[in-house]
Amino acid sequence: MDPRPRSFYFLAAFFALFLIFLYGPTLTIAILSFQGPQGGLTFPMNGVSLHWFGDLFREQAVGDIWGSFRRSFALGLLVMVTTIVVSVMGGLAFRRRFAGSTVLFYLIVTSLVIPSILISLGVGLIFTQSGLRIHWATSGYGAQLTWTLPFGLLIMLAVFNRFDPAYEEAARDLGASPWQTVRHVVLPIIAPSLIGVALFGFTLSYDEFARTLLTAGSYNTLPLEIFGMTTNVTTPVIFALGTMTTAFSLVVIGVFFSVLWLSGRRRVRQGSDAGKGMV
Repeated sequence: MDPRPRSFYFLAAFFALFLIFLYGPTLTIAILSFQGPQGGLTFPMNGVSLHWFGDLFREQAVGDIWGSFRRSFALGLLVMVTTIVVSVMGGLAFRRRFAGSTVLFYLIVTSLVIPSILISLGVGLIFTQSGLRIHWATSGYGAQLTWTLPFGLLIMLAVFNRFDPAYEEAARDLGASPWQTVRHVVLPIIAPSLIGVALFGFTLSYDEFARTLLTAGSYNTLPLEIFGMTTNVTTPVIFALGTMTTAFSLVVIGVFFSVLWLSGRRRVRQGSDAGKGMV
């Protein structure tokens, strides 16, 4: 007799359907990207080859794939660095109550619930009315920060809410200045969380579409370029591009997790060496 209740199988089937719904479209695109040279955008597949991946590296009649990739990558790095710095500073500031802290917190979080297209429209209008040029590195950069900074700040608030101030007190008792305390005590302890904030900042920026739609100016980022290609590209090359961008995102996530794992091993090794030294 199977000791597991019927509800177990129901939940297992529901979870399997959820995974299919979640990853099915991505897997479908990945499969279709390996169509043969005469293949189309739908099943059944007409051969199997790497033809459309090679086509990505040839000059395209439409679009600027690699230029848009470079812009998205550069913008993602800018947003990532800014998100880390501002989130840490905000987390440190919110450790103590100050005048207007509650109002400021809700104003920051509100940008998460405002429709992204309205944020894009608002930032674009501000730049236009101010006589400033709409560009992916200025208005697009600012619009994306309204998306990444609240996430980074929420992570830092959770981290500092559990942070033991005794470590800082011990550092100050040993004569460390406030900056030395932050640099040599606080930052090493919260380093894994900083990697998480960096991952959020980069991936949210790299994949963002709506908040960049009206703020990128004349040069598209990669999500905008892919969207534009859906209207005039009728070959599986667009599937190959989607597969490569997905693979790139997974590589970035893998790099961040590898750094996190290596930093954890380093802390364990340092703790072990310190313990041996005390003995």
